[in-house]
Amino acid sequence: MIREFLETDFESIYDLGNEITNSFSQTNDLIQIKKDPYTKILVYLLKDKIVGFIMYTILEETIDILNIIVSKENRHQRIASCLIDYMISDMPSTIKSITLEVRKSNLPAINLYSKFGFEVINVRKKYYSNGEDAYLMGRVIK
Repeated sequence: MIREFLETDFESIYDLGNEITNSFSQTNDLIQIKKDPYTKILVYLLKDKIVGFIMYTILEETIDILNIIVSKENRHQRIASCLIDYMISDMPSTIKSITLEVRKSNLPAINLYSKFGFEVINVRKKYYSNGEDAYLMGRVIK
């Protein structure tokens, strides 16, 4: 089941985010995000447990995906695909493009985004704190 996040989900979201980066809970204030009309978080529940989420901002004609995170034990079950599908099916009709950044080394994520029609637009040099480059990927909505 996919739904918008609730205040009771904060701990689960922080736990999942911290699996990916130790600074997730320090750099993402979920209380402020909950109040922000432009940022959305959708959670994926499996047996009433949050096993994944997608965080994105909606800015007039563009969606910028900030995070897609699935728990390590629940990867390769199409959860990320379902979250992207849901986001796309629920987006406002005014949206003309979707963008995101992804580590150049994250081939599984790059392959996932490519299946949804995302293409590499540019390279952001030394984008991540460890100096790794990121691909800026985008998809035009027709």
